[in-house]
Amino acid sequence: MLETLLSTTDSLVPLILRLTLGIVIFPHGAQKLLGWFGGYGFKGTYGYFTTQAGLPGVIAFLVIIGESFGSVALILGLLTKFTAVSIGIIMLGAALLVHKPNGFFLNWFGAQKGEGMEFHILAIGLAIALTISGGGAYSVDSFLLTLLK
Repeated sequence: MLETLLSTTDSLVPLILRLTLGIVIFPHGAQKLLGWFGGYGFKGTYGYFTTQAGLPGVIAFLVIIGESFGSVALILGLLTKFTAVSIGIIMLGAALLVHKPNGFFLNWFGAQKGEGMEFHILAIGLAIALTISGGGAYSVDSFLLTLLK
């Protein structure tokens, strides 16, 4: 089972995908966990998720940890398939629960109430591709797989 989780190729394509997704998601996770980039930190985000958004505490915790540590794991290529599925699920939840009422497009010019779902759809697409391919070249997964053989 561990070999299936770590399986990948030596292709550069998954490397590009995981670096892109990891680098883009990292600031969002850092906002939620550490309060960086104008975020509210763990306490503020957890409070918002559980009171105003109505999420169960365990889901709020998993979203915060998934975005923060998951983005770093993707950059490193560590447990890429698991991490990609996790981030994909988080993005699907955000798209459907928060951004769907705002339509498809991002709010480039402030002409709508909030942000649409297009960012989340792109992130989900990257996550699906990484779930299929694994971490690719220069991933910790690839290194660990060679140790197991």
